[in-house]
Parts: sequence; structure tokens; C-alpha cells
Amino acid sequence: MSQYCYSPLSRAHDSIRLLRLIPNENEKADVQCELFEYSLQDSGKRTHLYEALSYVWGDPKSRRSISINKHKLLVTENLHAALLRLRDRSIVRTIWIDAICINQANKQEKEHQIQSMAKIYSQANRVIVWLGEAADDSDRAIEEIRVTASKKSTNSSNNETIQQAILKLLQRPWFRRIWVLQEVAAARHVLIMCGSAEIDGYVFCLCVELLKDFYEAHPNVQSLVRSVTYLIKGAIFRPKYTTSRSGTVSLDICPLGELIDMYYTHEATQRHDKVYALLGMSSDNLSKASLSPNYGVPWEELLERLVRFLLCEKVSVETWGDREMAVIKSKGCILGQVSSVKSGIAWDDRQNVDISFKNTPGQPLYMENWNAHWTLQASAKPIQEGDLVCLLQGASKPTIIRLCKDHFTVIMIAATPREEIGTESRSVSAPELFQSITVFPHDFLLAWDWEKPPGELQDRNEYETLIKPGGQGPEHSETTLDGCLDKATRLWNVGLILEDLEKHEEAEWRLREAIGGYERAVGKEHPHILTGMDSLALMYKKKQRWKEAEKLFVQVIQIRNRVQGADHLDTLSSMANLASTHRDQKHLDKAEKHLEKAEKLETMIYLLKRREDNAQITEEEVVQIARSFDKEVMTLLLDRRGCEFQITKGVVKAAAENKPSGKELMTLLLDRRGDKVPITEGVVKAAARNEWLGAELMTLLLDRRGNEVPITEEVIKAAAGNWWFGEEVMTLLLDRRGGDVPITEGAVKAAAGNDISGKKVMALLLERRGDEFQITKGVVKAAAKNKWSGYDVMTLLLDRRGDEIQITEEVIKAAAGNEQSGKEVMALLLERRGDEVQITEEVIKAAKANKQSGKRSYDAFTWQDE
Repeated sequence: MSQYCYSPLSRAHDSIRLLRLIPNENEKADVQCELFEYSLQDSGKRTHLYEALSYVWGDPKSRRSISINKHKLLVTENLHAALLRLRDRSIVRTIWIDAICINQANKQEKEHQIQSMAKIYSQANRVIVWLGEAADDSDRAIEEIRVTASKKSTNSSNNETIQQAILKLLQRPWFRRIWVLQEVAAARHVLIMCGSAEIDGYVFCLCVELLKDFYEAHPNVQSLVRSVTYLIKGAIFRPKYTTSRSGTVSLDICPLGELIDMYYTHEATQRHDKVYALLGMSSDNLSKASLSPNYGVPWEELLERLVRFLLCEKVSVETWGDREMAVIKSKGCILGQVSSVKSGIAWDDRQNVDISFKNTPGQPLYMENWNAHWTLQASAKPIQEGDLVCLLQGASKPTIIRLCKDHFTVIMIAATPREEIGTESRSVSAPELFQSITVFPHDFLLAWDWEKPPGELQDRNEYETLIKPGGQGPEHSETTLDGCLDKATRLWNVGLILEDLEKHEEAEWRLREAIGGYERAVGKEHPHILTGMDSLALMYKKKQRWKEAEKLFVQVIQIRNRVQGADHLDTLSSMANLASTHRDQKHLDKAEKHLEKAEKLETMIYLLKRREDNAQITEEEVVQIARSFDKEVMTLLLDRRGCEFQITKGVVKAAAENKPSGKELMTLLLDRRGDKVPITEGVVKAAARNEWLGAELMTLLLDRRGNEVPITEEVIKAAAGNWWFGEEVMTLLLDRRGGDVPITEGAVKAAAGNDISGKKVMALLLERRGDEFQITKGVVKAAAKNKWSGYDVMTLLLDRRGDEIQITEEVIKAAAGNEQSGKEVMALLLERRGDEVQITEEVIKAAKANKQSGKRSYDAFTWQDE
């Protein structure tokens, strides 16, 4: 018998071949068939009178011969067994079988017929599923399934032998094949055959669902069988096929991305079929997808086309000819995180997912910190609590991903929420919500891996291990420059995403490792390093690890100043971050110190930015800087804007008043502007009064400008009244300009009233120039009013110049009203000059008005009276 030779199909779009299976009473007789051409023109509401076979080809090396139109054709052993079981004793059976009805040697015909398979199976009167010949108690398993479904009880199936038989049945290759999905998805009536046993498809599915508790111990089997039973169960409700917008036949089950996510673990002889077998089930418009069956397209190119269709044409995609994996790079944003997952029915095709949306860059305001419930298709990799929901730039649907060390694994490439999403103000559709997002701040590296079984995912693998299995070296070894940079960048990008999600600990170690990688590759002063240190410092700031944040920001600013320049935008940004860090500590200890640092940094930023605006610096601004900030700010001002302003007496006076930084500011001004720095009475007075640096400032002025420094009564009064350094300043003036120092009553009163160093200043004046001044009533009154040193000053005056001291009513009133040392001063006066102390009504009023020590003063002089 000669080999069968196919005749070309007519050019009619709906032409197919059908097989007539010739009856024979002898079950072991050779299989006799006829092939004829048939047109699938629309038959109205009815189906066509043929059956379609869904089966697994089996071992291609094990073949049997059948007769087609009296010519020989070789088919696989499994198909031959199916034909024997399907052959009737007396009636011709009309069947469509892909291995026979399609010329497998004609590539063009094969590609064309594949596009019609959804129509072929949907138009069939019945789809017959052939699971293979009887084995492993399969007949008993099918009978048990039938009984269980009819009784809706699983009691009898508790027998371990029966359970194992059912499990073996469900582990048959048919359930693992990709093409069978479309075949049963298109069917409107399914009959399942295994050997001589038969069972209705819907009945089969009912039993499988009843046995769900048993199969929970076999998740891989459950996942595969669930995907098929879900499709078979719907056959009796299924309408005729629909025509998609692209003009091709579509079963319109769900979007292609969801189909891929559900079914990519199913097996195919050619990788291409993992895509082509699902096209007829897609509800998407595939007219521009470039995914029509074409086995001449390299696998890696087909997978790349698929990714771009599902996401966006602009994403970066890397694929391999020998791998079922795509690596995707894209900008994107994090929408939220999966907070819980629940499958309503173990054998259902849905996942009920709760999403907690995050307040992250790129989201509309109404998405901040609220939750949504999404019902999603089941996926080969089940969604887990903690998975992330992201939106890639250009994509119309979100992608659900899972964290690995330095990249993310794709769990669901294009999730399609069915529900409207409720906000505080209104409900929005998912597409409307996702289209409103315009900011995509993060760089994502995603691995869409079809190779690892869902139960064996090693989600913590590093990227290099993932793309180079079997120990092969990556293109850029991590020990090379490019390898270090690539790994550091991956860790860096993941760290930033985790930081946005407030997963600080997971972010920190990745950022630290990334910074270390950058340092090894490009050195410590590269912009990548500085940006990394900035981000790490910001993370410390969020965690209120203030000292670590400050230290890191300062390091970054110092390097940026040296490498990029003080007015570089990156430098200014780092300065602003440090200022913000100080401001955020205003509620803590040393709050004033932190606010001062913040104001200093903000002023420096202001000065640097104003230069770009060409705005003129004013005298008021220079005065404020001299009064409030240190040498660093003034140096910046002189360097950047010095030509725009004069050093006026107001500026110099403000510098002299600056308690912590007066000396370094005055030195800077004298060094940079020399004789143009006016040294007026007001300037010298401010220097003499400076309670932190008075002596040092006065020394500087006298050293640098000598006789130009005016020593007036106002200057001496200021020096004598200096709380902390009055003695030092006055000694300096007396030593350096003795003859020019006027010791007036005002100066002596200032010394007598000096709360802190009054005794020392008064002792100095009495010793050095005592014969030049009188102890007037005003001086004694000032001593009596002195809050902290009144007793010591009054004692000194009484000891040294007692005869000159007049104890007047004004002096007694001043002592009685002294809130701190009034009692001690009053007791001293009563003890030393009691006969002169007159307790008048005015004195008593002053004592009673004294809220702090008035009662003690009153007690002192009433006790004395007794």
C-alpha cells in the first residue's frame, strides 16, 4: 500500500478536512478511513455533524499504520488506540483529528489551520477527550467518579486504592498539554473516554470538585486539572464562537495575558504552541499583535513580541532561544501590596485579592492609603500575601510581582480587575485609574520565568543565577567592572522601591551593598555613590536615626562641594536634606541647635540659588547673615556675591554681636576687606558687650586696627556690663589703652549692676582707677538691684568705700525689690548699717510686690525690728 499524499485544500477560508472512520464488526481489524474536504460555513444556530478529538499525540517513535483512501498513513500508537475505540460496528463516524486532517508536512497549511481550530472545535457536535487506554484501575476510577457525582458524596472514594486510581487518572499526559485547553474551551459538549470507559465531561468536573479536599495534598495536580475542569464545566453553557475585532475566531474567554499566566506551565512539543494554543481563547484584539501562528519566527522573537503586546512596545525585553523566560526592564511605579489572598473554591478559576495601596510617587491623591478588593483569574504561580502591584510605564494593566534579592519575579503579567475601584469621592474603573497615573519614578527589572514549576520557585535567587542556570558564567562576571556596576544598580533600584514601601531594613542592606559595589567599580566620589549615600541618609532620617543621617549627609555635601561644586543642584539638594533633618528634630533635646543648623543650611541654599536668579543681595540680608551665621556662610557670601555689596557699619556691628562666631567673622571681614571695614563706636561697643567672645574680639580689633578703635564711655559701659567676660575685657582695655579709658559714673554703675561678674569688675576698677570715681547713690542702688551678685558687690563696696556709701530710701527699695538676692542684701545692710535703714511705707510696698523673695526680705527687716 502506497503512502497517502495530501491534496491541497481549496482557498476557501473555512475549508477543512474531515475523517470518515469506516465501521467494522471486528474490533481488531485494520483502521480504514476516508478524508474529504468540508466547508465550515455558518450553519445557523446548529452545530455541524462531526466530532472533534482532543488527545495527546504520544511517542512519535511508536507508530501504527492506518488506511486513508486506500493509502497508508502512519499515526502514533495513542491515536491508533483512540481510533479503534471510536470505530463503530455499523455506522460511519465523522471526526476531525489534527494529526490526520492537517497536512503536518505543509507548514503554511498548518499555520493557517491552527488559526481555525477554535472554530473547528466550537462547531463540532461533540468534543471527545481521549485519555488513553485503560491502566492503573482507570475503569474503576471513572466508575467511582460517576457514582460520586450522582450521589454528591465522597464516602466510597475514601478507599485508598480508589483514591490512587483517580490520582493516576488525573496525572495522565492529556491534562498537562497546552492544546487541549482550547479544544475543551471551544466545546459545547464534552465526552471523556479512557479505554472502554466513558463519562460526560460535566459529570466528571462535578466529581473532581467534590474531591477537592483529597487533592489539596497534590497542589501541582490540582493546578493543572483545575484549569481544564473549569473549561469543561462551562461547555453546556457555552454559546457559539464569536468573531473578534481582528476578524479571527475567538472564544472570548479572557485577555491573552491572563491566559498565559494561567496556562504557561502546560506542555507543548514546540515552545511556540504555548502562545499559539491560547490565541483562539483570547478576548483581546490581536490584529496588531504580530502573534499569528508562524513557526518560522524564532522562539525568542515570538516571546519578545508577546511581552511588548501585553505591556508596551517601549519596554526593554531580553529573551533566549533555549529558554522560556523573558527579562523586562521598564520605568514604573508601585501601586500597593497584596494584603490577603483567598480562593473561593479550590477548583475555581478565581483569586480574591485584597490590595493595600501605598502613598508612593506616581499615584493620584485619592489612591493614598486605602484598600481595594480585586477578583483575578487564577495564575500558575499563585498570588501570595506580600506580593507587590506595580504599573509599568506605557502599560494599561498592573503587573503583580514578587521580591527577589536584586530583581522581581513576575507572578501575573497583566492583571485585570473586574470591579470598579471605590474612592472617597467616587468609583472609577480600573482602566481610568491606571491611565491617570503619569509619574513612574522607579527602574524595574522583572524576570518572567515559565521554567520553574510554581511549587519550586526560589524567589530569593540572584538575577545572575537566574539567567545563567547550570553554573554558566554570566556575560559580565560580578568580579568585573561591568559586573559590579550591574549588580550594584540592580540592588540599588530594588532598595529604592523598598524604601518607598517603608520596608526600611530590607532597603538598607541592599543600598549598603549597592554603594559598596559602586565604590569597588568607580571609586568613592562618583555621582552614583553620592546619590546612594543621600538615599541611605534619607532612609535613616525616616527611621529617626538622626546622627547616622546627619553624618552621611555631611559626608555627601563635603564631597559634592569638592567634586561638583557648591552651587550644583545635587549639592543644594543634599544641603536641603540635611536642613530638613535638623528641622525634624525641633521637638527633641537641643532643638535650638538643630534649628540654627537648619537655618544656616537654608540660607546657604538661598544664596546659591539667588545667584542663578540674578537677584541683588541687600544690606539687610548681609546684616542678618553676619548676625546669625558662622564663617562658612559669610565665606560663601563673599565668594559668590562679594562684588555686589559693601561691608557697612551695620554689617560689622552685627558680626561683633554674633556670640558664637563673632571672632571668626570679624577676622574674615578684616582679612578680605581690610581698611574698608568701618570700626565705629557701635562696632566696638558690640564687641565689648559680646558675652561669649568679648575679650577675643576686643583683642582682635586692637591688634588689627589699634588707635582707630574708639574707646568711649559707651564702650566702657558695655565692657563693664559684660556678664561673663567683663573683667577680661576691662583688663584688656586698661592694659592696652589705659589713658583713653574714661571711668565715669555710668561705667561704675554698669559694673555694680553686672549680674554675673559684677564683683570682679568692681574690684578691678577700685584697684586700678578707684581714686578717679565716687561711689554715688546711683552706684549703690545698682548694686542693691543686682540679682545674682548684689550681696557680693555690696559687701565689696561697704568693705572698700564704706564711708562714701549712703543708705537711702531708694537703695532700700531696690534691695527689697530684688527678686533673687534681695533678702541677703537687706540682711547685709541691716547688719552693717542698721541704724540708717529706714523701713518706710514705700519699702514695704516694694517688698510685697517682689513675687520671688519679697516675703524673705520683709521677714528680714521685721525680724530686725523685733
